Amino acid sequence: MKLQPYPFPPPWASGWGTDRLSPYPFVELELAPGVSMRLRWVPPGRFFMGSPSDEAGRWEVEGPQHGVTITRGFWLADAPCTQTEWVAVMGEDPSHFKGQDDSVHRPVENVSWDDCQTFFQKLAERFPGLEARLPTEAEWEYACRAGTESAFNDGSPCTVPEGNDPALAKLGWFGKNSGGTTHPVRELQPNRWGLYDLHGNVWEWCADWFDRYGAEEQRDPTGPASGQDRVLRGGGWYDHAWLCRSAYRFWFQPDVRFHDDGFRLAAVQPAP
Repeated sequence: MKLQPYPFPPPWASGWGTDRLSPYPFVELELAPGVSMRLRWVPPGRFFMGSPSDEAGRWEVEGPQHGVTITRGFWLADAPCTQTEWVAVMGEDPSHFKGQDDSVHRPVENVSWDDCQTFFQKLAERFPGLEARLPTEAEWEYACRAGTESAFNDGSPCTVPEGNDPALAKLGWFGKNSGGTTHPVRELQPNRWGLYDLHGNVWEWCADWFDRYGAEEQRDPTGPASGQDRVLRGGGWYDHAWLCRSAYRFWFQPDVRFHDDGFRLAAVQPAP
């Protein structure tokens, strides 16, 4: 498995670089003059998906915990898609929390799973070779954890599941620190792979249909072939701390829109 992307940079990238936030490179996708989405490289690897039975706030659909191998690295936006990025592609802003001075940096919300597919289709028309999509549920949790096995991606447990958890307050906007609204992305602490806002702010759609886990080891799982509900991850601005843990799972019909539901873009690395 190649830990670094090759070839690099991908043909659709408008810029690239490295920094101290991650040991892996980033690329830029220019959506409009002055509007670029930054994507971080997520290397292949193995992790334990789900939560251990003794994790505070655990819900039974987070188990059984099982080994998962991600065999191919991929690109993942370092933050949820913002309203400015959405408008640069779609031409209008569906968000509930807009109109404030900092709205351009707030995550887009009030978008359905189906809306995300339209967004990706429009990107494909503009950027030949860009295979944009939602991350699978396994990719999302793997990227969120960034090598950790704890409730939160800085290595911390969830110590106050229904209160002002001190670890989560450093990482994400949730019911005890958000003030009842979304916040601009990248304001709080990223994980060790340079990814922000994975805990709280807005829920993030994943590619998979929802299903319960099995106990068997898996490679690149993509969920069931069909279903009624799509997976969301990460928790949102009004939620308890336990809903924002790395392993927590939720689901909704793919045409549903709420003002706490957003997404972050994943992209396939071009084949050498």
